[in-house]
Amino acid sequence: MTKTFHEPACSRSRCRSNLIRRFGAAVQKRRFGLDLSQEQLAERADLHRTYVADIERGARNPTLLTMKKLAKGLGVSSAELLSEAK
Repeated sequence: MTKTFHEPACSRSRCRSNLIRRFGAAVQKRRFGLDLSQEQLAERADLHRTYVADIERGARNPTLLTMKKLAKGLGVSSAELLSEAK
């Protein structure tokens, strides 16, 4: 009898990177909605502009503290911003 191996729909690393990209897209969507530049958001969030750009492209894995700073800079709660990344 042959065993069948079923691949998970999403490997852990791929799911994690998808979440990081979706979070970055949520930040960018909110930023666009407020008509802010990356530099303006970075100033509001006390982050470097290039770091904000990297988050929006999904190239950085932001910490909870960074998520909180971004949310504050965007005028929303951390939970609201993270829920948009679903």
